[in-house]
Amino acid sequence: MVANAAQLRIKVSKGEAGETIIDAGKNARGGIEAGIAIAEICLGGLGTVGLAPTGGNPKWPYELCVRSTDPVIACLASQYAGWALSHGEGKSAFFALGSGPGRALARKEPLFSELEYRDTATRVTLVLESDKPPPREITEKVARDCGVSPENVTFIFAPTQSLAGGVQVVARVLEVALHKTHELKFPLARVVDGVASAPLSPPHPDFVQAMGRTNDAIIYGGQAHLFVTGPAADAKALAEQLPSTMSRDYGRPFAEVFKAYKGDFYKIDPMLFSPARAIVTAVDTGETFHAGKIDQALLDVSFG
Repeated sequence: MVANAAQLRIKVSKGEAGETIIDAGKNARGGIEAGIAIAEICLGGLGTVGLAPTGGNPKWPYELCVRSTDPVIACLASQYAGWALSHGEGKSAFFALGSGPGRALARKEPLFSELEYRDTATRVTLVLESDKPPPREITEKVARDCGVSPENVTFIFAPTQSLAGGVQVVARVLEVALHKTHELKFPLARVVDGVASAPLSPPHPDFVQAMGRTNDAIIYGGQAHLFVTGPAADAKALAEQLPSTMSRDYGRPFAEVFKAYKGDFYKIDPMLFSPARAIVTAVDTGETFHAGKIDQALLDVSFG
């Protein structure tokens, strides 16, 4: 990204502690290509993200396609936004959830005790869904927790309202499927491959509306195909439970759901955060199971 900064319309600078800061959507125009680059960085180099025609949605004809031959590590050990980074209080407070390969160096989340995975590296990259870079104190914390010097830390940030920010969020459609698979207690070691897609959502200048559209792209337009080992009955059960249609909060644009719970994410049914449609193949028996559905009408309401 640094080498192609002009082409990607991003801004690269150095922070107070010597860290590299990449603005991909706040004071830089950014764009779809920058968002795809960020999404592949989030996957830690273990996944591919592309843009392709959907073939089935006349109003929103393009979708982001994500695939990985190591989906558990790519999605849960890297792409998942699980590292809470905060500093200060009041109006000057900073808070963001970090995603990307730096998480697997710090291993600050309980999830890593289950994944039993650790990276070793001399450089650290984290992606922040934020409208500003982190303060020096966050850089120093990340460097310390990852065992590197601050000048070897890179932060990439883009607000959800930006094109790049929206793209990198929608590109989490496979990660969302893996995260729900984990929540459903399906053994992650049995997930051997994965591919997923979700429509490219248009940006919106309002944060809640922008966030709503990126979530709705997955909840009402996303589909994931997981390949798993073990009994076909287990694959069938996973397919049936995986779609967002199983959630009590299914059926309204996400921005409405968010406002109904007064902006409290923790009150939203966690089962809502999943693709609209699931396909699960039991590779040992060759059987495939389908569940859920794409909701074009709700996508139209959400996307405007």
